[in-house]
Amino acid sequence: MNPSPRPDMLPTHPGPRTTRPARRGRPVLAVLAVLGFGASSCGTGSAADSSTVVVNIGYQSKTINTVTAGTLLRERGTFERKLNAMGKANGKHYKVVWQDFPSGPPLTAQMIADKVDIGSMGDYPVLVNGSKTAEFPDAKSELVAVTGYNLRGSLNEVVVPKGSSAQKLSDLRGKVISTSVGSAAHGMLVNALRRNGLSPDDVKVLNQDPAVGASALQGNQVAALSQFVPWPQLMVFRKQGKLLYDGGSNGVPTFHAVVSRTSYADAHPEVMRAFLESVRDTAGYLNQHPLAAAQQVAKITGIEPEVVYLYNGPNGLVTFDPTIKPQLVDALAADLPFLKDLGSVKNLDLNKFVNDSYLRKIYGSSYATARKKITSANTLTGQDPVCHKPVADPATASEVWFSGAQPTAVAATPTCLLRQIAAHHGSVRAAYVPDAKNGTRMFAFAATWVLDPGAPADSRLLPFELTDEADSYLAGHSGARELTYEAALAAS
Repeated sequence: MNPSPRPDMLPTHPGPRTTRPARRGRPVLAVLAVLGFGASSCGTGSAADSSTVVVNIGYQSKTINTVTAGTLLRERGTFERKLNAMGKANGKHYKVVWQDFPSGPPLTAQMIADKVDIGSMGDYPVLVNGSKTAEFPDAKSELVAVTGYNLRGSLNEVVVPKGSSAQKLSDLRGKVISTSVGSAAHGMLVNALRRNGLSPDDVKVLNQDPAVGASALQGNQVAALSQFVPWPQLMVFRKQGKLLYDGGSNGVPTFHAVVSRTSYADAHPEVMRAFLESVRDTAGYLNQHPLAAAQQVAKITGIEPEVVYLYNGPNGLVTFDPTIKPQLVDALAADLPFLKDLGSVKNLDLNKFVNDSYLRKIYGSSYATARKKITSANTLTGQDPVCHKPVADPATASEVWFSGAQPTAVAATPTCLLRQIAAHHGSVRAAYVPDAKNGTRMFAFAATWVLDPGAPADSRLLPFELTDEADSYLAGHSGARELTYEAALAAS
């Protein structure tokens, strides 16, 4: 699997399809200055007439964990169709303005400036959003839905240069690590350092945007990159870095969510309902058509479809479900002290900030059941064509995307997957296997493979996400040995 060369900086999504009418609000530059952010390039257009209801949506096209409230939602036009149908019934004209942001902080600044009504961002920026907007009554926000989540926390990871000698997190002692300060990836890093016997002061943190950090990693200007979805696995797929630490090892859930200005939601409840219905519909589409959805997102963002599919595909790293799970709210509470120590958050009452009342109206009596469900609706199923077994167990279910093939092929176990690849006479776009220890989906070529002759024939080849996990298995299984991906293929 050799990905096509890509520039370090991902291509920019096309600008808004419509211009934004002028609105009264705080001077944007002043708000940005107060929050310490750079100025946004969002412009203003001509004023709309009083019969037009404008809704400004802020999203992050490159953050594929938010596609159901951003990139994919926008591409499918679901929200606009609902508003148009509603407008025909109530005589109003609805205008949607999409604004693409590189991260959560500038989106929050625009929300405070009354330039964004609904936005999506990660869990740590969501907390900052709630705290910052609370200082301005008409900008005060609420967390109203979730886009995607990972209960283990595997959306935040640490990667090192391809040729790095580092084998575990403690090998980074005294080294420079690039991260986005105040992000979930930064919080994961601090938590991981402490769990591995290090203090945050034992490393040097360099505050950089993801693309800048990725470039620094390639140039060996930093020893490691700690970032959020999709950057770590993007670096792995492009063979520009290797995984050193998975945030899932911390066991702290991570997710992205939808926030809205309370004043806007109160003034236009019909818009909120249409938007959240569209988010739910888009999540349903993605879960039913994961490969097509991944290809759509890839075409828009410039992120390789193989990487998007790792996160958004069946048994993927992201579970897409708008309902607000209790585990995610608990994770927010656990995240707050870190952000308070940084000075990013002053005070935030989560009981008031988290508001699932909009979702409850949409789901009706089924909301309580949907909220409790934590298994993904998007799973691998089928019949293994080589081992002739049903594909059912997510702990072993694997998948391969052969070049020129639609759809992908499934396998009951990673061993069966390797046999299928070895017997195939064409090239492979991507192969996905679950980590033998925790089931985390990963690229087969990037795994550390172990051959265990004592295991059942169809399960003798075991993929591990991290080298130290493979070493631990080897230490407890006499006769087992480590293999490269190529050797594992030959041994299948």
